[in-house]
Amino acid sequence: MVNQKINPLELDLKEKVVYINRVAKVVKGGRRFSFSAIVVVGDGNGHVGVGLGKAREVINAIAKATEKAKKNIIKISIVDGTIPYDVYGKYGAGKVILKPASPGTGVIAGGPVRAICEAVGIKDILTKILGSSNPHNIVKATLVALQKLEDPMTIARNRGKSLKELFRGY
Repeated sequence: MVNQKINPLELDLKEKVVYINRVAKVVKGGRRFSFSAIVVVGDGNGHVGVGLGKAREVINAIAKATEKAKKNIIKISIVDGTIPYDVYGKYGAGKVILKPASPGTGVIAGGPVRAICEAVGIKDILTKILGSSNPHNIVKATLVALQKLEDPMTIARNRGKSLKELFRGY
């Protein structure tokens, strides 16, 4: 899948803080606290971006993460409020399984996966986190899984079949 640059100014983006972590550096005078934040931005219509920001203040960390997320926006193919087919993503020790769900199911997902699915605009999906539940790895594993998705029309065209032959729901 070719990722072309998406202009964040053209989209109506909503941000969601996934995780905030406080870290301490021990120095001669005591502890120095710093914060890292993971933020997801999305327009609810197939665009999503994730960013990590670090700063001495929580607000600055969130602002940095939001800016990075807006620079890393990708397009995800969504079909009728869900994903077209099962997909698996892995990043580090974090593994994620995403499965399409019938209308009315809702977003069955935990923590970071839920935040990304809602930001993308997925209404019905089943997910499972396997292995490590570290938010950094789970966010990246979810993005890896979503980037593997291809548009159903493209798949049908490549295989020389109609959508009805390829997918039962059409």
